[in-house]
Amino acid sequence: MLQVLVFIYNFKTPTSFSSLNCLDKLPVLIQSRKMPAVTCHIIPPKLLPPPASPPSPSARPPPPRAISIPAPNRSIPTISVPDQEHVDDTAAAFWDYQFLFVSQRSETAEPIMLRTLNGAVPADFPQGTYYLAGPGLFKDDHGSTVHPLDGHGYLRAFTLGGKAGKVGFMARYVRTEAQEEEHDAVSGSWRFTYRGPFSVLKAGRKVGNTKVMKNVANTSVLRWGGKLLCLWEGGEPYEVEPSTLDTVGKFNVTGRGGHSPTAGSGGGSRVWDAAASVLKPILYGVFKMPPKRMLSHYKVDPKRNRLLTISCNAEDMLLPRSNFTFYEFDSEFKMVQKREFTIPDHLMIHDWAFTDTHYILFGNRIKLDPLGSLGAISGLSPMISALSVNPSKPTSPIYLLPRYPSDRSNRATERDWSVPIEVPSQLWLLHVGNAFETINEDEGTMEIKLQAAACSYDWFNFQKLFGYNWLSGKLDPSIMNIDKDETELMLPHLIQVSINLDAYGNCEKCGVEPLGSWRKSSDFPVINPAFSSVRNRYIYAGTSSGCRRTLPHFPFDSVVKIDTLTKSKRTWSAGNRRFIGEPIFVPKETAGEGEDEGYILVVEYAVSIQRCYLVILDPKRIGEVDAAVARFEVPKHLNFPLGFHGFWASDSP
Repeated sequence: MLQVLVFIYNFKTPTSFSSLNCLDKLPVLIQSRKMPAVTCHIIPPKLLPPPASPPSPSARPPPPRAISIPAPNRSIPTISVPDQEHVDDTAAAFWDYQFLFVSQRSETAEPIMLRTLNGAVPADFPQGTYYLAGPGLFKDDHGSTVHPLDGHGYLRAFTLGGKAGKVGFMARYVRTEAQEEEHDAVSGSWRFTYRGPFSVLKAGRKVGNTKVMKNVANTSVLRWGGKLLCLWEGGEPYEVEPSTLDTVGKFNVTGRGGHSPTAGSGGGSRVWDAAASVLKPILYGVFKMPPKRMLSHYKVDPKRNRLLTISCNAEDMLLPRSNFTFYEFDSEFKMVQKREFTIPDHLMIHDWAFTDTHYILFGNRIKLDPLGSLGAISGLSPMISALSVNPSKPTSPIYLLPRYPSDRSNRATERDWSVPIEVPSQLWLLHVGNAFETINEDEGTMEIKLQAAACSYDWFNFQKLFGYNWLSGKLDPSIMNIDKDETELMLPHLIQVSINLDAYGNCEKCGVEPLGSWRKSSDFPVINPAFSSVRNRYIYAGTSSGCRRTLPHFPFDSVVKIDTLTKSKRTWSAGNRRFIGEPIFVPKETAGEGEDEGYILVVEYAVSIQRCYLVILDPKRIGEVDAAVARFEVPKHLNFPLGFHGFWASDSP
């Protein structure tokens, strides 16, 4: 039991939406009525039941009903043909979902030029590189499969701009300690030895395996101060050489010198301090956990040209408190500020926000699952199954933490920041698009707005993220899609939280509503990065058109542009049986004051033919037929699975 508690309560997991399959050795396959079936020894997964609703003293709605997408009767689909892109039945839906995540063992250390399918790189497109992080491998050569969050980091780099108008492409694995142990560089074979927090090994050691913190550096990527870093939720980032994608090694962010530390007073306790001192030798010695874990989401303050990061303590989630440390770095990666906060609550934080005067934590409440812990101890279920959401309160906590020791308006110092503002809705925060504050100088009041993607506690379930079944190693797409008569607001959707503070920092009003009245399933909200922490008009996100009967909510197939001023919405769709990942906004170097002066980059996954494309969108023309200004094809042998988070790095100083 102690081993499970030590690990599980230490892990603040990312919740990026994706899917997995272990069919990486199959040919390109989809549904076809015109060709005979091909023999294969892959056994289709069993349909998982819908996630159970956690108990609560108060009356709660019934759990959402999953759409019925059974595994096909035959073990594999038939060979793909072009005219099958309009097929929309349960068999096609099942296989499309599996093929969204196909292991890619090939790498390209030398840049290759992508073939242009449509249009061209615009003449005013800035020169730079789009980096995309994500998992690349899910199946070893000994029968074990892993969850996408445990898949080894596979970094993709698209180089754009310049007079030639070409797009270069590179892709390489991040050589983490786990990757080097599990991969034989000579033979090219793989054997998983780490349990990982979300997976169960079929051919590896289960009971007594303390290799649970599998740093795969697969969640996000950042280029700052001359360093290219690949981040993961449970450990230090890995540095990668930008021009070759060679792995340099671990990069110590929390130990950077030249800082002037400041600390916030918190809700600490001598009892919990004593408990932490007992736990630390076990965590650091047995489980090899770093004392400080960097979260995978960072922020860039364009006004001050600073990088903002956050870490938490290894022992936090064994105890009823959370310790967070915020760091701010200048353009040379020198630490210029450090703030520490202790919060008396069990929280799981993946993403967060900042304004001119505050760090903002939207708290996801968690608790220990005793029955899940037994399975985790035995190695029969993933370590994460020892955790569950905590629905004991009908509200969601937001912690407004003072960014500076002495705020000019005194709002952040007058109020007790260890007491959260309760949002009148039970929401699990996934990703933040932006946050900003507006000050009324005459009255001394402040309004804070937070734009984000969130889902319902009734839908979110640690053990069934993305439909992954650790018993079969397959995916069930129905878990990510609920019946149309269920409320769509249970699924990931865009929200805007508004908080009104009086002159003393006390909350006068707090409300939440769908962002721009957009209610369809959505995630990965992004904005023009020049408008981070200031009032923005436009926000972009991955979303679902809802036109596919069998996969109406996920995976996403469209990009939505929301005008928060006029409440208008426009979308661009990738097309039938084509999905997309996270969109990225690339500002024009000569852009004026227009917030949508730039371009959108998004990767399109044509799963029915197993191809990937880099698409350039004109954000001003989203909603029109010519929104896509160019599309570039990744070679078939380098087709890659769905990525998590990306970063645009301009070559301009």
